[in-house]
Amino acid sequence: MRACLSPDAPLDLERTLSRYRIWGDDPVNRLTDRTFRRAVRVEGQWHAYEVTWEGERDAISMQITVPRATRVAVMDAALDEVRHICGLDLDLAAFYRAVARDPVLSPLTRRLRGLRPTLTPQAFEMLVSSICAQQVNLPFAFAVRARLVRRFGAAVGIGGDVVHAFPEPAVLARARVDELRQMQFTTRKAEYIVGLARQVADGQLDLRDLASRSNQRVIETLTAVRGFGRWTAEWFLARGLGRGDVCPAGDLGVRRAFEHFYNRGRELSERAIRRRARAWGPHQNLVVHYLLAGKRDALARAGGTP
Repeated sequence: MRACLSPDAPLDLERTLSRYRIWGDDPVNRLTDRTFRRAVRVEGQWHAYEVTWEGERDAISMQITVPRATRVAVMDAALDEVRHICGLDLDLAAFYRAVARDPVLSPLTRRLRGLRPTLTPQAFEMLVSSICAQQVNLPFAFAVRARLVRRFGAAVGIGGDVVHAFPEPAVLARARVDELRQMQFTTRKAEYIVGLARQVADGQLDLRDLASRSNQRVIETLTAVRGFGRWTAEWFLARGLGRGDVCPAGDLGVRRAFEHFYNRGRELSERAIRRRARAWGPHQNLVVHYLLAGKRDALARAGGTP
């Protein structure tokens, strides 16, 4: 089955999806030249799908193909994921208008025009990925996550390639801590992942219900789970649920980006960052994304590591 999307411009899809290869191989989200592949689960069965696109950021056309699908429900599920992953429902035009007079963000939005945050469509995947990223650099986080996925996730073939479905809670609930330790997870992180998987698999934690809750209720629910603090909960709100009014100010990378652009590299407190971010209201998530991308660009131009 095949479908087309003509998203609202601007959309720089190449730059938007580039995070899936900046820090290393991602077996769940396979990105090659103008081709993105992933698998979606519908009624207990995994289906691989492919996204290709033509045109540039002001006139882009996307084609979504699910090769062996015979039911409309499968295509609908793939389309829902693509819209979410690519941030197609975010109001980029309103964000650009809101920051038009900001001396930092105005030039950044011109340079990075069409960039959108990639949002993770599955809550369990987002939370486990956040555990992988705790207190380590992103290349290492990507490496250990890839090992976890290849060991416990289903492999699905498409177009001569293979994508791995992110492991299901019931599968990781049966994993042993020492298995994860062999993949270079710390003991604590291994316990966090297995513990989360067991809570979800047993029905103690309903991740599907989180989307209907307020930001504060989501934070309270997640921080009650072992291994999750406010940092993880706020990233879940921003990059899992796509909430606009969130700034993960406790994240070291976010702090460094704010310091780079707004304080000449000098240290800023978490409170100061939150105070500044609140002024952007529903656009905080996009502001953070543009500052992080701008900082990576600045490092790359200076010959550093993104």
